[in-house]
Amino acid sequence: MLQVSDQEIDNRLREENPWWVAGAGIDRDYAEFPRRAYLPPFARLARQGAPQRAVLLLGPRRVGKTIMVFHAIDALLREGVPGRDILYVSLETPTYFGQGLDSLVRRFQRTFERPSAGPLYVFFDEIQYLKGWEVHLKSLVDTQRNCRFVATGSAAAALKHKSAESGAGRFTEFVLPPLTFFEYLRFTGAEDDLVGADGDRDDAARFKALDIAGLNEAFITYLNFGGYPEAVFSEAVRRNPRRYIKNDIIDKVLLRDLPSLYGIADVQELNSLFNTVAYNSAEEISLEGLAQSSGVSKPTLVKYLDYLEAAFLIKRIHRVDENAARFRKAMTFKVYLTNPTMRAALFAPLTADHPAIAHLVETAVFSQWLHNDAYIESLHYARWKKGEVDLVSLDARQKPRFAVEVKWTDRPWDDPREVKGLVEFARLHKLGRMPLVTTRTAKGVRTVDGVEVEFAPTSLHSYTVGRNTLERSR
Repeated sequence: MLQVSDQEIDNRLREENPWWVAGAGIDRDYAEFPRRAYLPPFARLARQGAPQRAVLLLGPRRVGKTIMVFHAIDALLREGVPGRDILYVSLETPTYFGQGLDSLVRRFQRTFERPSAGPLYVFFDEIQYLKGWEVHLKSLVDTQRNCRFVATGSAAAALKHKSAESGAGRFTEFVLPPLTFFEYLRFTGAEDDLVGADGDRDDAARFKALDIAGLNEAFITYLNFGGYPEAVFSEAVRRNPRRYIKNDIIDKVLLRDLPSLYGIADVQELNSLFNTVAYNSAEEISLEGLAQSSGVSKPTLVKYLDYLEAAFLIKRIHRVDENAARFRKAMTFKVYLTNPTMRAALFAPLTADHPAIAHLVETAVFSQWLHNDAYIESLHYARWKKGEVDLVSLDARQKPRFAVEVKWTDRPWDDPREVKGLVEFARLHKLGRMPLVTTRTAKGVRTVDGVEVEFAPTSLHSYTVGRNTLERSR
């Protein structure tokens, strides 16, 4: 059996690390690609993270993890870090098969006499391709105290599982979700023409739509195609999202990542469940109903839902009543896709007036909060005998902070009876913010049965949540 020679390994390393040559930087295509809004905090963590801790960059497939690594490397170079102090290794490259992480780091250290006394920066891309990666990385963190380690991987569920299992106290997780609507507008260059500043309130920046028709048109495109950076810039992807998103993202997770990690024998059963919850994203569902429709037992369904959530494909939220009290034995819950674009890939893109667009719109609104660690785990929905509210945030004392009813119509502005549940909920609780109804185009404040209610276009609200969340993280 032929083995890869040392010379071949060295040549590959030099090819992947062009900045080892004085004056060179990252590949031009990567350099010209727009920066994710997450880059500043990630680059700061890679540069100044806690000693003896590796950074794990987690997230769904195709959200731009590799590109953000190269942008972080570019930031290091611009800050004056010598190129020969930076190592990048793509572990999906066959050249490195059979090579341990420690051997690659030692090879890197032997290649150059240290040009500076500063730390070495080591980036392992697609680390899940190395069996037992978590043990090897933990060992490196413990022994190579002058190195800063960053690892990424597409099999996010596997990374997260192994990180929790073996890397306690040694790994810092950084989650990179799909694009927010704010990032999408900035990527496409449409932001300045569609949105403008509108002052500050409640410690958050406020914005106004400069062209609500144009903003809504961009929002519908975002719902169908805009969750993934590559889809934004590729006409070929937009023409055939099913081939790109379903085959390259969803199927690899459902048919490969999760079965290999959790030993799932019936992959079609898992796939069928995901299709069901994806089609019904933003709707209340029950384990009983899922079991009856799928023929899968409730315990198995609970495990599958846990796996799908670990893979960043879905997010569940739980029900409260009008008093904001959680149910001890909740058998119903809402499931949201973490990215509305997945529904379009699985079934078909939706127009602005499609009967199912309301659920996709609510999915998009919810997905903007995925970028806010302080709030995402606080989100619930409220339902009781006489009313319901789409999204309710509870504080640490289980008291409501804000409540949102998501609509894709202006009817509630003209007939507030459509949001009587929200009004009743707001009357029962002292909310930290004015209750909000999202609309298609209507904007303003109205008093409904003695309660002040804010109305704002759904597209504008999604932009606002995404932008304020991301700018606070910088």
